[in-house]
Amino acid sequence: MDKAGITKTVTQYLDAWNEPDARKREAMLAQCWGDGAVYVDPTVELSGAAALNAHIAKVHAARPGASLEFMSGIDVHHNVVRFLWRLVRADGTHGDTSIDFGEVGPDGRLVKIVGFFGAAPAL
Repeated sequence: MDKAGITKTVTQYLDAWNEPDARKREAMLAQCWGDGAVYVDPTVELSGAAALNAHIAKVHAARPGASLEFMSGIDVHHNVVRFLWRLVRADGTHGDTSIDFGEVGPDGRLVKIVGFFGAAPAL
């Protein structure tokens, strides 16, 4: 898959995080999240679109009206990606800039996302 296709996939993924309706989010994840894909961040490790959809629902419930926004472009080489993002709360305040790394499968959908919250630790 080319860089433009991978960029579209990652954008769909972030859009799915911002969709409050579980059924719409499920359809969005079907386009960008591979069968059995793995999601890992400091709070959770899960596999599959249904588990990711449920996790996103929990995030929405804990932070009503919040959304995620890109804080960088989407860096692509081979079948891997990295991008910066942050949480924007309903009141307009925002969380720290965080980073995700991902892997894209042969079908063009994500097969793994590994997220880190906030800045890298000091040296």
